[in-house]
Amino acid sequence: MVNDKEKNFISAVVYVHNNENTVKDFLLKINKALSDVFNKYEIICVNDASYDDSAKVIKQISDSELSCPLSIVNMSFEQGLEMSMNAGVDLAIGDFVYEFDSVSIDFDESVISDIYFHSLKGYDIVSAVSDRKKAASSKLFYRFFNKHANAQHKIGTETFRVLSRRAINRVHSLSKTIPYRKALYANCGLKIDSIYYKSTEKSKQTSKNSYKFKTATDTLILFTDIGYKLSMALTFLMITATVAIGIYTIVVYLTGQPVPGFTTMMLVMTGAFFGIFAILTVIIKYLSLLVDLIFKKQRYIIESIEKVNK
Repeated sequence: MVNDKEKNFISAVVYVHNNENTVKDFLLKINKALSDVFNKYEIICVNDASYDDSAKVIKQISDSELSCPLSIVNMSFEQGLEMSMNAGVDLAIGDFVYEFDSVSIDFDESVISDIYFHSLKGYDIVSAVSDRKKAASSKLFYRFFNKHANAQHKIGTETFRVLSRRAINRVHSLSKTIPYRKALYANCGLKIDSIYYKSTEKSKQTSKNSYKFKTATDTLILFTDIGYKLSMALTFLMITATVAIGIYTIVVYLTGQPVPGFTTMMLVMTGAFFGIFAILTVIIKYLSLLVDLIFKKQRYIIESIEKVNK
């Protein structure tokens, strides 16, 4: 009997955080999709400090229903999607690596193989994108990012993606610390494409709004010129106000009109100081991010890695 399955070794990295009710169905689905196409593959579940029984459920599934090697990366404390997925991808040894940022399922299992075979046409990164309606906040973020980032490719809302080993090596050569993967993928210089699919159900958003806001803010400052433009605009406004005050002072002096009261001057000074502090805020944000990225010794902190071998 000839085995015509794909010979490339595949790694599937899955982000898990308090998903005890959905992780079983998700793992069974991707396991079936991978086993139908690939000879050998592994699944890596990154447990981002779940306080429910997610890890227990994963172990039970691996023992009873999965036929592939499975590893559980237990993060020492909740570190968010980006750092957790970095930990999982670093552990992956596959020729191609799937990144599943969520265990919500709104796609047919055939999409998993579709993006892999599409990557074989010469693309190092291929994403699966749902046709469902995107959140207004997400659309606003990506619109700002794509407008102000000097990136080779535009980014948007994705469900999951597959990366070649060359893409992973390229991204790691660009930055040792990866604060936002999609931004680096868009700037890695390799060929990228997306496959759109019809959503089978409404996907649930599991990430916290505070985490999403922080990630979006850091990404816009790091990978776009919005902070620089904002600083320039505020500086221009301050210069304009200073020149206007100077002209006004000269006019008052030449015409002999009374000098305006203390209240007016204080309002002008308040506005000027506001502009100064706004610029300082942007500068301080830049510096704090640079310190975190350059001097932070730990990119993420893992408590333990549990390997379940067949």
